Amino acid sequence: MNESRPSIIEVRDLWMSFGKKDALAGISFDIPRGVIHGFIGPNGAGKTTTIRILAALQIPTAGGAWIDGANVVTEPEEVRLRLGYMPDYVGVYEGLSVMEYLEFFAMAHQLPASRRRSAISDVVELTDLDKLLEVEVHVLSKGMKQRLCLAQTLLHEPDLLILDEPASGLDPRARIEFRSLLTELRRLGKTVFLSSHILSELSPICDSVSIVEKGHLVAHGSMEQIQNRIRSGDVQYEVTLVEANDDVEAILSQIPGVSRILLEGRKLSFDWSEDDSEIHQVWAALASRKVAFTRVRRHEDDLENLFMSLTTGEVQ
Repeated sequence: MNESRPSIIEVRDLWMSFGKKDALAGISFDIPRGVIHGFIGPNGAGKTTTIRILAALQIPTAGGAWIDGANVVTEPEEVRLRLGYMPDYVGVYEGLSVMEYLEFFAMAHQLPASRRRSAISDVVELTDLDKLLEVEVHVLSKGMKQRLCLAQTLLHEPDLLILDEPASGLDPRARIEFRSLLTELRRLGKTVFLSSHILSELSPICDSVSIVEKGHLVAHGSMEQIQNRIRSGDVQYEVTLVEANDDVEAILSQIPGVSRILLEGRKLSFDWSEDDSEIHQVWAALASRKVAFTRVRRHEDDLENLFMSLTTGEVQ
């Protein structure tokens, strides 16, 4: 791991052309270490093309990309050692048990025999596959197959995981469980770069996002940065109070920037027109009057809304 480089992914003026069609048209971005980054866009936007280039599986027409300092074109073997790549469709080998499958990939990663067992044990524990080691992989549920494929991408202990549509085809429970697994990987210091069409699944876990359309980078940054870029009016907040309090409206009406206050039992909503850095005034005013609350929801904190605001829906 190269600690001197602040970004684990660096993309500079990346182009990919297929005949006269530009799948990527000069995109550039950086991804810092230790985050979950969502890479989103409509079908045909260039997501999978970008991911294949980052995984050193496709050579770009122009521009460059680096994984932890290794060039994806000139140092592909080094790149593959530093990342774990999970494509949108991962085939499994019929007739192999879960343990045999993991042993096969451990050998493919050229892990020495002395390390192989401990590496498999670690990923099995992380992905909760310990009770399925003797089960043949082709009979696993879709969710368990995704866990198994993620486990094999972790065998060589990469710092970066690149996942293409990892929640595609999963039922709601499997999606929630897979999302929890990704947050655990972030806690362990991994960087997760994933594409998905399931925007509601990304919002709660992503630290930052890139939005692409027709080969162009439409937006890139933290959720707050993107919100501030497109924000054209007031932001609405919803607050759940611990108990109903009729004084709340009077308290908030004294704060500049607060308007359209609505109190219904324990549910409070209001519009905020000032800079986000000043919203602490609202929470301080409530706290000073001993008004306790359990939940705050900022309405613009919604990846689906951001996506709809920044894309047109056109395909190439």
